[in-house]
Amino acid sequence: MKSNKSYSKRLRVTKKGKVVARTPGHNHFNAKRSGGERQRRKRADSLNMTSQDRSRFLN
Repeated sequence: MKSNKSYSKRLRVTKKGKVVARTPGHNHFNAKRSGGERQRRKRADSLNMTSQDRSRFLN
């Protein structure tokens, strides 16, 4: 099965093997958000993936 390249480009694997992705939803319409909310959205989130998902998206 081919891996999903468009999704795999949005993920990053750390040295310890964690899968990290950018939090979605902060490209535009951010003026009405509070400063704390904008700062929280800048942080990357860790994803819990099954081995099946990992083989599909990270090849």
